Amino acid sequence: MKKVLIIGAGRSATSLIDYMLDQADKHDWHITVADMSLELAQEKVEGRARGTAVSFNALDEAERKPHLANADFVVSMLPARFHIHVAKDCLKLGKNLATASYVSPELKELDQEVKDKGLIFLNEIGLDPGIDHMSAMQFINRIREKGGKIHAFYSYAGGLVAPESDNNPWHYKFSWNPRNVVLAGQGVAKYLYEGRYRHVPYNQLFSGSDLVYVPNMGWYDAYPNRTSLKYRGSYGLDDIPTIMRGTLRYKGFCKAWDLLVQLGLTDDSYKMEYSDDLTYSQWLRSHLPHNLERFSNANMRAQMASLFFLNMADDALDKLKWLGLFSDEKIPIDNASPAQVLQELLERKWNLEPDDKDMILMQHEIEYTLGDQKKRHISTLVNYGDNAVDTAMARLVGLPLAIGVKHILLGNISSKGVVIPIKPDVYEPVMTELAEYGVSFSEMEMDLNSFDEYFQR
Repeated sequence: MKKVLIIGAGRSATSLIDYMLDQADKHDWHITVADMSLELAQEKVEGRARGTAVSFNALDEAERKPHLANADFVVSMLPARFHIHVAKDCLKLGKNLATASYVSPELKELDQEVKDKGLIFLNEIGLDPGIDHMSAMQFINRIREKGGKIHAFYSYAGGLVAPESDNNPWHYKFSWNPRNVVLAGQGVAKYLYEGRYRHVPYNQLFSGSDLVYVPNMGWYDAYPNRTSLKYRGSYGLDDIPTIMRGTLRYKGFCKAWDLLVQLGLTDDSYKMEYSDDLTYSQWLRSHLPHNLERFSNANMRAQMASLFFLNMADDALDKLKWLGLFSDEKIPIDNASPAQVLQELLERKWNLEPDDKDMILMQHEIEYTLGDQKKRHISTLVNYGDNAVDTAMARLVGLPLAIGVKHILLGNISSKGVVIPIKPDVYEPVMTELAEYGVSFSEMEMDLNSFDEYFQR
């Protein structure tokens, strides 16, 4: 009997755990779900005969190692920065490992040792990263097989609220880690456009957002990710003149979020030991230039409009007001960074209600030539959650990971080392099975020789 240890029973692990428990009955596996909260682990196992819930501190080697030693396969759903501790133990103990997170430089350094031991550490097999890689490679390889030469590759994804549950002016609710949303984009986004490198610092990221059309859905804000250049080699696109990966939001989100960035409200680099002495309006005012004090008789909305050269009726100001940033409500946490204050507020405002549904959008746009024809391939994934627990986000993070683990356990994946799902032996079985769960892309081809059919970027 194969024994699988899943470390972490949070929101994104729900579909993963359900799938693995279902498969355990078919393949004679036993699934152990570990979390700091025993109650949460028990809730996910649901008393099923093939499952066991345990609690231990995954960051404590003495507590962690015996559980890893007792497993045949380890799945880490810990925050990405902690995977390396699990990975080093798995290497010593000779255990295969899978995560949905980006491969860190520290993890990549283990590649040869993992190969030497005949192990696979499969990473980036969730939604984004994950389904984006696998679907992109399917479409890229299909175009190459028919003789096409690729000139431009764009890939976008967004975890959004479904239209029927969209009832706030930001048109956004949390379906994944709130901290990651608040800190998203910090650093420099790099991409390649028509043969030239583009560098977008954090303070310009949201003000320079683009608009992307999703067929049958409409127009969305899109801002570039930091990882666009990382996958040129992995995708076999080293000679391509244009490559960009981006994040999707509903129209208007980026303009309002940019105000928070420019004010410094997403800064996580310092603490305010007096934060619980402030109201939200006092906190917001503390980030405004002192020369705005000449407008001391003006309300916060007027001061913000003056600072950012906005019309008083601008929707972006409506969004800030709706959050409560102009209010006299006291901040409920002390010794907090600006990002922590903002996160606590957003978790209350952007919370998915029990019957709310989320929505995943993913779209690839590939421009290529076939003979003397210029073409654009567009493939689009739209997937909806069922409620605040069974979300599309959890499903599309957990299912690819779970399916990948299953095929490794069954001996259907031969790759070794620290890998991502860009080879057919990994992505073909995973994408085939995902389609059985309704996770599939609609496709369209456009002839760019005809200007009337060309979407201007």
